[in-house]
Amino acid sequence: MKKDVTMKKSTFVKGAFITTLGIVIAKILGILYVIPFHAVIGDEGGALYGYAYTIYSVFMSLASAGIPLAISKLVSEYQTLGYYNAKKRVFAIGKRIALILGLLCFLIILICAPLLAKAVLGNVHGGSSIKDVTFVIRVIGTAILIVPVLSIYRGYFEGHRLFSPPSISQVIEQFVRVLIIIFGSFTALKVFKLDLTSSVGIALFGATVGAIFSYFYLLVKRIKNRSVFNEKVRKVNEPIISNKIIFKKIVYYSIPFILIDVFKSLYNYVDMVTVVKGLVNYASYKVGDAEVVYSMLSTWSAKFNMIILSVSTGVVVSLIPNLTESVVKKDKEAINKKVNQALNILLFLTVPMTLGISFLAKPVWMLFYGKSVYGPSVLSYYIFVGLFIGLFTAMVSTLQTLKDYKAVFISLISGVILKILLTNYLLMSFYKISLPPYYGVITASVIGYFVSFVICLVILRFKYNINFEEVIKSFFDIMCASILMILVLFLVKLFIPIYSSTRLMNLVIILVYMIIGMIVYFVYGYYTKLIKRVFGNGILRTVKKIIMKK
Repeated sequence: MKKDVTMKKSTFVKGAFITTLGIVIAKILGILYVIPFHAVIGDEGGALYGYAYTIYSVFMSLASAGIPLAISKLVSEYQTLGYYNAKKRVFAIGKRIALILGLLCFLIILICAPLLAKAVLGNVHGGSSIKDVTFVIRVIGTAILIVPVLSIYRGYFEGHRLFSPPSISQVIEQFVRVLIIIFGSFTALKVFKLDLTSSVGIALFGATVGAIFSYFYLLVKRIKNRSVFNEKVRKVNEPIISNKIIFKKIVYYSIPFILIDVFKSLYNYVDMVTVVKGLVNYASYKVGDAEVVYSMLSTWSAKFNMIILSVSTGVVVSLIPNLTESVVKKDKEAINKKVNQALNILLFLTVPMTLGISFLAKPVWMLFYGKSVYGPSVLSYYIFVGLFIGLFTAMVSTLQTLKDYKAVFISLISGVILKILLTNYLLMSFYKISLPPYYGVITASVIGYFVSFVICLVILRFKYNINFEEVIKSFFDIMCASILMILVLFLVKLFIPIYSSTRLMNLVIILVYMIIGMIVYFVYGYYTKLIKRVFGNGILRTVKKIIMKK
């Protein structure tokens, strides 16, 4: 029988790389489609799309956010202990939970969509109607019937440290979704002359179809590779573990992950119910302009945050089963090493990406969306929200894996309370000092996530004796490399314009600046041995082998 190359177990760094690569490819697909999609539906359609996705994200958090990571954690735990019968039942029980939660959330969305739409729009008139928002919410709700079960399959694979199939499934899901978004919305609006709401609805339905294709891919992979999942690497006398105990463990492990996603969704929900009304009531914006700004925060700028978040997601997905194994073995040295390595990888990759996108905000926006009064300004600052979400998610997931649920809750609730308290206040304050009022909204998010991140670091340092000295050393070099990169790009700006009125030239400009920036950053990282400290010798040997072969 031919060995399946996509079914190999991975170490932490390799797993993080594979998972991150798959997610990055999926997110790149998720970004590229916005060029034609924005051209078809515009900012008004983007606001409608954003309303639906924000509601969908909250319910998806309830239906599936925590369960796949809980499945991954519990499968890894039982695999390490050699409890193979219990491991199989974790998968079966997880599927049942996902089916029930998905169905319940779908019914709630179906029935309560008008109430949710009214809560979103309030008394603001002149933009999207309650009827329009109700329709798109119900359409995106269909994805909740399939995505929770799909996520269980991904968690089961990842629990066995098989990261390639879930990563490929995400690429498949995104590819199908993008096809439907582009061709579906264009055909509906331009060929069949349907209204904007129907076109956005068809685009949103792409999430459901993409999930179905992805689900069948993983189903086939599991059936074809049963021997991999049945492999017994450790023979022990397995104790009797009832389904009730397994169910309780899944719920117990899921709740913190669900809270993480729910609280992240609350940030978006606060923006959804605040931005339009706040800009209209406190900053004298017209309703149309306020909805344009909201669409940029919720939909168009958020697409670029996905690039940053894809790195953190890849690291977290790989970290949890690997860290769980060390926790089960009570290997404190390994726990310390893996937490430090996760944070180092995150900072090394996301800090220069964030600064680079912020620096190139104007040509990036022009390339993807065309000319905009607010767009580049929003993107240049909003991209930092993605950086802090990524750092916060990695550290709060670490605390969850260490089973410190009290600390998880404290960090989550502290950030959200700050977000709720500061959003309107900062919006008005920024307006009064003649700064863009939406910068106040973004600042409230940055402060909330940053405080949550710092709380996690403090608890990990003083309660679990995680030594962050290596991270501090690496962070100093990462900042030096990033600042040097930006300074060089400012010098390049004297000779090469950073912006053009044509989209094609903006693409060339972005590529030139990106290549120069990457060369500066990685050369600095190589000669200061930063890359070696972050990734180890393995990554350098692999790169050298590839170069030598060529």
